[in-house]
Amino acid sequence: MLSGDQDLPDGIGMARLAWTRLPTADGAPPEGSASTSAAQDELFVGAVESLDYEVIENYAYREEQAQRSKFWVPYYIMLKWFFALLIGVGTGLAAIFINLAVENFSGWKFTLTFKIIQHSYFVGFLVYILLNLALVFSSVYIITQFAPAAAGSGIPEIKGYLNGVDTHGILLFRTLVGKIFGSIGSVGGGLALGKEGPLVHTGACIASLLGQGGSAKYHLNSRWVQIFESDRDRRDLVTCGCAAGVAAAFRAPVGGVLFALEEVTSWWRSHLMWRVFFTSAVVAVVVRSAMNWCNSGKCGHFGAGGFIIWDISGGQEDYSYQELLPVAIIGVIGGLLGALFNQLTLYITKWRRTYLHKKGKRVQIFEACLISLITSTVSFVLPLLRKCSPCPELEANSGIQCPHPPGTDGNFVNFYCSKDNEYNDLATIFFNSQDDAIRNLFSAKTFHEYSAQSLITFLVMFYSLAVVTFGTAVPAGQFVPGIMIGSTYGRLVGMSVVKFYKKLNVDEGTYALLGAASFLGGSMRMTVSLCVIMVEITNNLQLLPLIMLVLLISKAVGDFFNEGLYEEQARLKGIPLLDSRPKQIMRNMSARDACKNQKVVCLPRVSRVVDIISVLRSNNHNGFPIVDRGQNGEQLVIGLILRSHLLVLLQSKVDFQNTPFPCGPGVLNRHNFSDFVKPPSSKGKSIDDIHLTDDELGLYLDLAPFLNPSPYIVPEDMSLAKVYNLFRQLGLRHIFVVPRPSRVVGLITRKDLLLEEDGDIATTELQSTSVRAHLNGKTPGGNPHLQRPLLDSLMIE
Repeated sequence: MLSGDQDLPDGIGMARLAWTRLPTADGAPPEGSASTSAAQDELFVGAVESLDYEVIENYAYREEQAQRSKFWVPYYIMLKWFFALLIGVGTGLAAIFINLAVENFSGWKFTLTFKIIQHSYFVGFLVYILLNLALVFSSVYIITQFAPAAAGSGIPEIKGYLNGVDTHGILLFRTLVGKIFGSIGSVGGGLALGKEGPLVHTGACIASLLGQGGSAKYHLNSRWVQIFESDRDRRDLVTCGCAAGVAAAFRAPVGGVLFALEEVTSWWRSHLMWRVFFTSAVVAVVVRSAMNWCNSGKCGHFGAGGFIIWDISGGQEDYSYQELLPVAIIGVIGGLLGALFNQLTLYITKWRRTYLHKKGKRVQIFEACLISLITSTVSFVLPLLRKCSPCPELEANSGIQCPHPPGTDGNFVNFYCSKDNEYNDLATIFFNSQDDAIRNLFSAKTFHEYSAQSLITFLVMFYSLAVVTFGTAVPAGQFVPGIMIGSTYGRLVGMSVVKFYKKLNVDEGTYALLGAASFLGGSMRMTVSLCVIMVEITNNLQLLPLIMLVLLISKAVGDFFNEGLYEEQARLKGIPLLDSRPKQIMRNMSARDACKNQKVVCLPRVSRVVDIISVLRSNNHNGFPIVDRGQNGEQLVIGLILRSHLLVLLQSKVDFQNTPFPCGPGVLNRHNFSDFVKPPSSKGKSIDDIHLTDDELGLYLDLAPFLNPSPYIVPEDMSLAKVYNLFRQLGLRHIFVVPRPSRVVGLITRKDLLLEEDGDIATTELQSTSVRAHLNGKTPGGNPHLQRPLLDSLMIE
């Protein structure tokens, strides 16, 4: 059956024998045994599946590589850069549309409400509640009825995707539509959430849809761009989309690149860095162009302040060493409140998933509408209970008006005040859009604008609303709510510093910025990317050392209690993220220990169709070792075949044969590599989709042309920590654990990998004799097994 293995002790035969003895739990041969995990990756929650970042070098792949012309590589590279351009433009336009819609809905809402309350506060209260309720209802209805995967921020799911785990539905076209329109309703409806996290998900969806040529379900696809068929290429595109989302949300292109590097991706290289940076630069150009066009008033209520940027360059210019202590206090407060926020949202989300959302979509809609009513009531009623304050004396050139006209942006809101020269400090931050509220909290040279009582009231109420709102069935980001919470207690600390250090040039807005950075660091546990984002959105590089200090302190304090927000939510959703480092206990375990309770399900090279169907129905494994018999009757493992590939073969039926003997090379023309490509975020084919007759079930299928003949292997006594690093860094889905080999065929060093096609003498001198001989068209030793790949020897009859 394996005519290419005439001399097992030598060459390829010996190399094959070294890894073909797969261990089982009791040491018995693997054939016919049951399995729990060896050649598998479990579907963790029924909607999560590992990705195939490894290249499956089967015959279809090798045939496609051989047929490519010399112009294919330049075309492939050019298309990658072109797609990076399209991702940047698409994400930038999506961000413009979302921000323009949110700002106009919010502007119309507050303008109408302010006009009505001039006559009746009760009627204005009812109108305000109904407008918010309508927007939130539209958002939750879209999510529950059309795009359930668009709920939440989407960052944990995208982080899982780039870590090697695909959650079904997260990158589909309907998810993109639901994310865009759902964000408009939820943010425009005044809920305690933001649109920045959803923008990251939006950018990832745009990148994924471009990579697969559009959406086949909605007939919005094109064949000529369907060149990125591997999970590895799509992963790179999604990385560009994540960076583009952050760059569009904050007008922070460098921060977007660092966010993708630090927070979401676990695979990075220099070529990807260039394309991600280019994508973020394109987003910045698109967003800046749109904002310049909107400055002339063509965008309604959306103008220069529409995107999330708060310029405090005119504020505090320097700081003293005496301020380091209050800055450190802000860092500690941020770590404590951030860790508490993560824990509370975790508990509430668990309860919501366990008891509430299981009762159906109507309950989810009712929950979101109820939270909208509570939020609207709190933001309208609490300022009514606050006494107004007289307008302070402002500098003539400050550009600040007190009070500002009703329904317009600015500080010092006149809300339920008896005199025209008074303002309501609680309404300035509560009865306002989130962007304007943050701009007011960050504002410089507005000393004593807020009382400590108002800031504490807002902090407690908004913190509680953010905790309860997170996890509802609407698109929800936590960047802006985190900034609002942090800037509130930061301004409180700033007021104390101004009062205590009377002679120092201290600005309360500076401490609001530091508080915002500290809460985000304590909750999300980002450092480098968040530091750059905060500098870019505030246009103040002089505060960089203080921002770095509060981020380091808040992250250290938060790490003492729990993990970051996205890691906690990913674990709650059943997304098995692999951390950057293995756990300490793994250093005392071997690969054999990790799979000692496993029994491996194997398939013979030529299998009956009914047996394959039985194996696929009896377990959920996604990979199966393929075994065959050697010349002397010893069982050998010749490769690994994926479940998805088996389903393609069963559905096509063109490879079925009547005899239980290996097929010849003629099978190459029956399939293309694209036949085995699974669309991202889709469930793919199921065994229930396969319908065969009784005659077809009795036929045979030769699996050798479709298997991966060179899967990654590790010896059974290798440290599990070392296996962990190999698995994560290479983005693997399966690793074979084999006994210790009895013979070394060769030893590859760095110089053996320095292959140069141009025959450069200086480089060739560094290479080993075997490599130089191969470059000269010679094969050392004359062993016939070394003259062809392993897969070729299997296909020769």
